[in-house]
Amino acid sequence: MASIKRELAELGLAPRKKWGQHFLVDRNILNRVIQAAELEKEDVVLEVGPGLGEMTLALASRVKKVIAVEIDSKLVEILKKKTTNLPNVEVIKGDILKINFNELLDQEGQQPKVVANLPYQISTPLLFRFIESRDVFSALTLMLQKEVAERMIASPGGKDYGPLSVFTQTVSNLSICFFIKPSAFFPPPKVESAVIRVVWKEKPVVGLEGKEWFRSVVRGCMSYRRKRLMNALKHSDLPLPPDFEQRMEKIGIDPQRRPGTLTIKEFARLAEALMS
Repeated sequence: MASIKRELAELGLAPRKKWGQHFLVDRNILNRVIQAAELEKEDVVLEVGPGLGEMTLALASRVKKVIAVEIDSKLVEILKKKTTNLPNVEVIKGDILKINFNELLDQEGQQPKVVANLPYQISTPLLFRFIESRDVFSALTLMLQKEVAERMIASPGGKDYGPLSVFTQTVSNLSICFFIKPSAFFPPPKVESAVIRVVWKEKPVVGLEGKEWFRSVVRGCMSYRRKRLMNALKHSDLPLPPDFEQRMEKIGIDPQRRPGTLTIKEFARLAEALMS
């Protein structure tokens, strides 16, 4: 896969900074990503940011169908040429942050798995999109920056624990499969990467009826994580009941605690208690 550098040069292409393009050049890492995805022959896979198609071709030989979404029009044309003789590969030009997943995947008749090398600058907003659309996908296997992966799996009380930790862990079970050195990519990014696998929980910690309020409470508290919980809530823009401190004490949550020490279940209890 080191030939990717040569292929880019022959095509007159260079990695685009605005799209965070870092091409995977280590075949061993590619194989490990595919292994981590736990793919089966009848699977449909949504691939994000296929680049020159190394992962696309490897996936196509293992699953029923690959839907590859690429924003770079030049790479789209290259991918289409490379996959002309592969009827199980569909290449789509589009911005993954704007694509309607339901419309894109409605005809597949099953929940696709996602395999993606996420551009660093869109990894967090895209993760939230995947969470919102979790009914569409069965599992996610993602390459992203190590710090984001560590934030996703962080525990209460740790420096990495925040809204991303809470929201992802509320609806999914997470595991970091392995880490990747910058040298596995061209050009090498400035930070290490990680491959993380996300599988949805059968029953989320918070029900659909209260999820927006729950998220507002988490964000409101975590925006002032250095303050005491009581003061963090006061500084937030949340419409709090006048007796919110008494309500907190009633459910066994000390108003003097720091927001970052609350477990997901405690945040869920807090959100329910603070509803007017």
